[in-house]
Amino acid sequence: MTGHRVVDVYAWLVCVFLMVPTIIIIPMSVGPDRFLQFPPRGFTLEWYGAYFSDRDWIAATLFSLKAGVIAAILATVIGTMVALSLVRGRPPGRRAIETLVVGPIVVPHIALAVALFLVFDRLGLTGTLVGFAAAHTVLALPFAVFSVLAALRRFDPALEMAARSCGASRWRAFLNVTLPQILPGIASAALFAFIISFDEAVVSFFISDIDGKTLPRKMFEDIDYDLSPVLAAVATLLTALSVVVLLAAHWIGRRGAARGAV
Repeated sequence: MTGHRVVDVYAWLVCVFLMVPTIIIIPMSVGPDRFLQFPPRGFTLEWYGAYFSDRDWIAATLFSLKAGVIAAILATVIGTMVALSLVRGRPPGRRAIETLVVGPIVVPHIALAVALFLVFDRLGLTGTLVGFAAAHTVLALPFAVFSVLAALRRFDPALEMAARSCGASRWRAFLNVTLPQILPGIASAALFAFIISFDEAVVSFFISDIDGKTLPRKMFEDIDYDLSPVLAAVATLLTALSVVVLLAAHWIGRRGAARGAV
Protein backbone atom coordinates (compact mmCIF):
# COMPACT_ATOMS: atom_id res chain seq x y z
CA MET A 1 0.00 0.00 0.00
CA THR A 2 1.45 3.32 -1.07
CA GLY A 3 1.86 6.26 1.26
CA HIS A 4 -0.91 8.13 -0.56
CA ARG A 5 -3.40 5.34 0.11
CA VAL A 6 -2.34 5.12 3.75
CA VAL A 7 -3.12 8.80 4.17
CA ASP A 8 -6.50 8.33 2.46
CA VAL A 9 -7.42 5.40 4.68
CA TYR A 10 -6.33 7.32 7.79
CA ALA A 11 -8.42 10.33 6.75
CA TRP A 12 -11.52 8.18 6.25
CA LEU A 13 -11.00 6.46 9.60
CA VAL A 14 -10.81 9.85 11.32
CA CYS A 15 -14.02 10.94 9.56
CA VAL A 16 -15.81 7.75 10.64
CA PHE A 17 -14.58 8.20 14.22
CA LEU A 18 -15.93 11.76 14.30
CA MET A 19 -19.25 10.83 12.70
CA VAL A 20 -20.09 7.72 14.76
CA PRO A 21 -21.60 9.61 17.74
CA THR A 22 -23.79 11.66 15.39
CA ILE A 23 -24.86 8.59 13.42
CA ILE A 24 -25.73 6.65 16.58
CA ILE A 25 -28.01 9.41 17.86
CA ILE A 26 -30.27 9.12 14.79
CA PRO A 27 -31.60 5.59 15.48
CA MET A 28 -31.88 6.48 19.18
CA SER A 29 -34.31 9.24 18.23
CA VAL A 30 -36.78 6.78 16.70
CA GLY A 31 -36.68 4.12 19.43
CA PRO A 32 -39.96 3.37 21.27
CA ASP A 33 -38.43 3.22 24.77
CA ARG A 34 -39.03 6.03 27.25
CA PHE A 35 -35.29 6.51 27.80
CA LEU A 36 -32.37 6.64 25.40
CA GLN A 37 -31.33 3.19 24.25
CA PHE A 38 -29.08 1.81 21.53
CA PRO A 39 -29.81 -0.18 19.49
CA PRO A 40 -33.51 0.72 19.45
CA ARG A 41 -36.06 -2.07 19.86
CA GLY A 42 -38.51 -0.66 17.36
CA PHE A 43 -39.43 2.40 15.34
CA THR A 44 -41.55 5.43 16.21
CA LEU A 45 -41.73 9.11 15.38
CA GLU A 46 -43.38 9.86 18.71
CA TRP A 47 -40.42 11.86 20.02
CA TYR A 48 -40.36 14.17 17.02
CA GLY A 49 -44.08 14.77 17.58
CA ALA A 50 -43.39 15.47 21.24
CA TYR A 51 -40.84 18.08 20.26
CA PHE A 52 -43.09 19.90 17.79
CA SER A 53 -46.06 19.83 20.20
CA ASP A 54 -44.14 21.08 23.25
CA ARG A 55 -44.51 24.82 23.83
CA ASP A 56 -41.20 25.17 25.67
CA TRP A 57 -39.20 23.42 22.94
CA ILE A 58 -40.77 25.53 20.20
CA ALA A 59 -40.26 28.75 22.18
CA ALA A 60 -36.57 27.93 22.65
CA THR A 61 -36.24 27.08 18.95
CA LEU A 62 -37.86 30.33 17.82
CA PHE A 63 -35.67 32.27 20.24
CA SER A 64 -32.58 30.61 18.74
CA LEU A 65 -33.78 31.36 15.22
CA LYS A 66 -34.32 35.05 16.01
CA ALA A 67 -30.95 35.40 17.72
CA GLY A 68 -29.25 33.50 14.89
CA VAL A 69 -30.74 35.67 12.14
CA ILE A 70 -29.87 38.91 13.93
CA ALA A 71 -26.35 37.70 14.77
CA ALA A 72 -25.83 36.54 11.18
CA ILE A 73 -26.84 39.92 9.77
CA LEU A 74 -24.73 41.90 12.24
CA ALA A 75 -21.68 39.63 11.94
CA THR A 76 -21.86 39.68 8.14
CA VAL A 77 -22.20 43.46 7.87
CA ILE A 78 -19.48 44.18 10.44
CA GLY A 79 -17.27 41.38 9.10
CA THR A 80 -17.54 42.68 5.54
CA MET A 81 -16.54 46.19 6.64
CA VAL A 82 -13.61 44.84 8.67
CA ALA A 83 -12.44 42.67 5.77
CA LEU A 84 -12.64 45.59 3.35
CA SER A 85 -10.66 47.74 5.75
CA LEU A 86 -7.94 45.11 6.12
CA VAL A 87 -7.64 44.41 2.38
CA ARG A 88 -8.34 47.76 0.75
CA GLY A 89 -7.23 50.19 3.44
CA ARG A 90 -4.26 50.65 5.70
CA PRO A 91 -5.78 51.15 9.15
CA PRO A 92 -3.40 52.03 12.00
CA GLY A 93 -2.75 49.04 14.23
CA ARG A 94 -3.67 46.56 11.53
CA ARG A 95 -1.92 43.67 13.29
CA ALA A 96 -3.75 44.49 16.50
CA ILE A 97 -7.09 44.48 14.64
CA GLU A 98 -6.35 41.08 13.12
CA THR A 99 -5.45 39.74 16.56
CA LEU A 100 -8.65 41.09 18.07
CA VAL A 101 -10.71 39.54 15.28
CA VAL A 102 -9.25 36.11 16.08
CA GLY A 103 -9.79 36.70 19.82
CA PRO A 104 -13.21 35.01 20.19
CA ILE A 105 -11.75 31.84 18.67
CA VAL A 106 -8.59 31.79 20.78
CA VAL A 107 -10.15 32.75 24.13
CA PRO A 108 -11.87 29.78 25.83
CA HIS A 109 -15.64 30.10 25.54
CA ILE A 110 -16.09 29.50 29.25
CA ALA A 111 -13.95 32.57 30.05
CA LEU A 112 -15.81 34.64 27.47
CA ALA A 113 -19.13 33.40 28.87
CA VAL A 114 -18.25 34.49 32.41
CA ALA A 115 -17.13 37.92 31.18
CA LEU A 116 -20.30 38.40 29.13
CA PHE A 117 -22.47 37.33 32.04
CA LEU A 118 -20.86 39.85 34.39
CA VAL A 119 -21.29 42.66 31.86
CA PHE A 120 -24.78 41.72 30.68
CA ASP A 121 -26.04 41.26 34.23
CA ARG A 122 -25.15 44.88 35.02
CA LEU A 123 -26.72 46.10 31.77
CA GLY A 124 -29.89 44.06 32.18
CA LEU A 125 -29.27 42.10 28.97
CA THR A 126 -29.27 38.63 30.53
CA GLY A 127 -31.95 36.47 28.92
CA THR A 128 -32.83 39.11 26.31
CA LEU A 129 -32.80 38.75 22.55
CA VAL A 130 -30.51 41.79 22.28
CA GLY A 131 -28.03 40.20 24.68
CA PHE A 132 -27.95 36.89 22.83
CA ALA A 133 -27.64 38.58 19.45
CA ALA A 134 -24.74 40.72 20.69
CA ALA A 135 -22.91 37.77 22.27
CA HIS A 136 -23.39 35.53 19.25
CA THR A 137 -22.28 38.31 16.93
CA VAL A 138 -18.98 38.44 18.80
CA LEU A 139 -18.57 34.66 18.46
CA ALA A 140 -19.50 34.56 14.77
CA LEU A 141 -17.58 37.66 13.68
CA PRO A 142 -14.19 35.95 13.08
CA PHE A 143 -15.75 33.41 10.72
CA ALA A 144 -17.57 36.14 8.82
CA VAL A 145 -14.35 38.15 8.46
CA PHE A 146 -12.39 35.12 7.23
CA SER A 147 -15.07 34.21 4.66
CA VAL A 148 -15.19 37.72 3.20
CA LEU A 149 -11.39 38.04 3.33
CA ALA A 150 -11.06 34.88 1.23
CA ALA A 151 -13.52 36.27 -1.33
CA LEU A 152 -11.74 39.63 -1.49
CA ARG A 153 -8.33 38.04 -2.00
CA ARG A 154 -9.69 36.05 -4.95
CA PHE A 155 -11.07 39.24 -6.50
CA ASP A 156 -8.84 41.23 -8.85
CA PRO A 157 -8.74 44.84 -7.54
CA ALA A 158 -7.79 46.01 -11.03
CA LEU A 159 -11.44 45.58 -12.03
CA GLU A 160 -12.54 48.04 -9.37
CA MET A 161 -9.79 50.47 -10.41
CA ALA A 162 -10.94 50.19 -14.02
CA ALA A 163 -14.46 51.13 -13.00
CA ARG A 164 -13.18 54.13 -11.08
CA SER A 165 -11.03 55.22 -14.04
CA CYS A 166 -14.21 55.22 -16.12
CA GLY A 167 -15.78 57.77 -13.79
CA ALA A 168 -17.47 55.61 -11.17
CA SER A 169 -17.25 56.75 -7.58
CA ARG A 170 -15.68 54.46 -4.98
CA TRP A 171 -19.11 53.54 -3.64
CA ARG A 172 -20.59 52.82 -7.08
CA ALA A 173 -17.54 50.80 -8.11
CA PHE A 174 -17.95 48.71 -4.97
CA LEU A 175 -21.69 48.16 -5.51
CA ASN A 176 -21.52 47.40 -9.23
CA VAL A 177 -18.17 45.62 -9.52
CA THR A 178 -16.79 44.35 -6.22
CA LEU A 179 -19.96 43.38 -4.39
CA PRO A 180 -21.33 41.00 -7.06
CA GLN A 181 -17.96 39.22 -7.15
CA ILE A 182 -17.63 38.75 -3.40
CA LEU A 183 -21.33 38.07 -2.80
CA PRO A 184 -20.81 34.28 -2.51
CA GLY A 185 -18.27 34.89 0.25
CA ILE A 186 -20.69 37.22 2.03
CA ALA A 187 -23.49 34.65 1.74
CA SER A 188 -21.19 31.95 3.13
CA ALA A 189 -20.27 34.27 5.99
CA ALA A 190 -23.95 34.76 6.85
CA LEU A 191 -24.63 31.02 6.79
CA PHE A 192 -21.65 30.21 9.00
CA ALA A 193 -22.56 33.00 11.42
CA PHE A 194 -26.13 31.71 11.68
CA ILE A 195 -25.15 28.13 12.39
CA ILE A 196 -22.52 29.20 14.94
CA SER A 197 -25.15 31.24 16.75
CA PHE A 198 -27.82 28.56 16.53
CA ASP A 199 -25.56 25.77 17.86
CA GLU A 200 -23.73 27.77 20.54
CA ALA A 201 -24.20 26.33 24.03
CA VAL A 202 -21.56 27.52 26.52
CA VAL A 203 -22.16 31.27 26.33
CA SER A 204 -25.93 30.70 26.03
CA PHE A 205 -25.87 28.72 29.27
CA PHE A 206 -24.48 31.73 31.18
CA ILE A 207 -26.52 34.58 29.71
CA SER A 208 -29.94 32.89 29.61
CA ASP A 209 -32.72 33.05 32.19
CA ILE A 210 -36.04 31.31 32.82
CA ASP A 211 -37.86 32.96 29.92
CA GLY A 212 -35.07 33.81 27.48
CA LYS A 213 -33.22 30.64 26.55
CA THR A 214 -31.91 29.12 23.34
CA LEU A 215 -32.42 25.59 22.08
CA PRO A 216 -28.99 24.34 23.28
CA ARG A 217 -29.74 25.76 26.75
CA LYS A 218 -33.07 23.92 26.79
CA MET A 219 -31.26 20.73 25.83
CA PHE A 220 -28.89 21.14 28.79
CA GLU A 221 -31.89 21.43 31.12
CA ASP A 222 -33.45 18.24 29.79
CA ILE A 223 -30.16 16.36 30.17
CA ASP A 224 -30.34 17.19 33.90
CA TYR A 225 -34.03 16.52 34.52
CA ASP A 226 -35.56 14.46 31.70
CA LEU A 227 -33.17 12.35 29.65
CA SER A 228 -35.72 11.27 27.04
CA PRO A 229 -35.44 10.43 23.33
CA VAL A 230 -36.80 13.92 22.60
CA LEU A 231 -33.21 15.06 23.13
CA ALA A 232 -32.04 12.65 20.44
CA ALA A 233 -34.75 13.92 18.10
CA VAL A 234 -33.70 17.54 18.67
CA ALA A 235 -30.03 16.63 18.21
CA THR A 236 -30.87 14.89 14.93
CA LEU A 237 -32.76 17.95 13.68
CA LEU A 238 -29.86 20.21 14.68
CA THR A 239 -27.43 17.95 12.84
CA ALA A 240 -29.62 18.00 9.74
CA LEU A 241 -29.81 21.80 9.88
CA SER A 242 -26.02 22.08 10.25
CA VAL A 243 -25.44 19.74 7.31
CA VAL A 244 -27.87 21.69 5.11
CA VAL A 245 -26.22 25.00 5.98
CA LEU A 246 -22.71 23.65 5.38
CA LEU A 247 -23.74 22.14 2.04
CA ALA A 248 -25.35 25.45 1.06
CA ALA A 249 -22.18 27.33 2.01
CA HIS A 250 -20.06 24.86 0.02
CA TRP A 251 -22.35 25.17 -3.01
CA ILE A 252 -22.26 28.96 -2.84
CA GLY A 253 -18.47 28.90 -2.51
CA ARG A 254 -18.08 26.64 -5.55
CA ARG A 255 -20.36 28.85 -7.63
CA GLY A 256 -18.35 31.88 -6.59
CA ALA A 257 -15.07 30.14 -7.51
CA ALA A 258 -16.48 29.07 -10.87
CA ARG A 259 -17.68 32.61 -11.58
CA GLY A 260 -14.26 33.98 -10.68
CA ALA A 261 -12.56 31.48 -12.97
CA VAL A 262 -14.76 32.58 -15.86
